[in-house]
Amino acid sequence: MPDTSQVTPEQGSVTMFTTTWCGYCTRLKGQLSREGVPFTEIDLEANPEHVDLVEQVNGGNRTVPTVVFPDGSAATNPSLAEVRSRLAG
Repeated sequence: MPDTSQVTPEQGSVTMFTTTWCGYCTRLKGQLSREGVPFTEIDLEANPEHVDLVEQVNGGNRTVPTVVFPDGSAATNPSLAEVRSRLAG
């Protein structure tokens, strides 16, 4: 399992890896904002030091959005329902 300790968020929030051109990222950010779910956004283009982690989580692919949860687990392009469910767990 990839070491997500450097980007693991506080309880009740998520860390989301994004790019500026990713429509799925924009959609999820909007949904999280509307629902009041706190998140920290890390733009991979502005912060390329995180690319290796995203690729490890996604089997070698640089897929966004990749979301890291407080327990250190990650999900690729999760739905709002999945994010809320995993934060409640």
